[in-house]
Amino acid sequence: MLFDTDEAALRRQDAVFRAMGPERRVAAAVEMSESAFEIARAGIRSRHPEYTSEDVASAELRLRLGDDLFRAAFPGRPQLSA
Repeated sequence: MLFDTDEAALRRQDAVFRAMGPERRVAAAVEMSESAFEIARAGIRSRHPEYTSEDVASAELRLRLGDDLFRAAFPGRPQLSA
């Protein structure tokens, strides 16, 4: 349950998603994920204007993967703050 969304809006959103075919639902999920990733990158850039594009990508990956998996997957890469 979302606390910042009206119940009628939630019902309408649910109806829209149910009316979509499976391919469109997957595409919508990918689009929403990409939007969330872009918001994360924008936040990293605003908190760390000194980061290069590669630094921002690395910090975002660390957010997504968590510290343990990030270290295991990218042992030589610095663990930049997000």
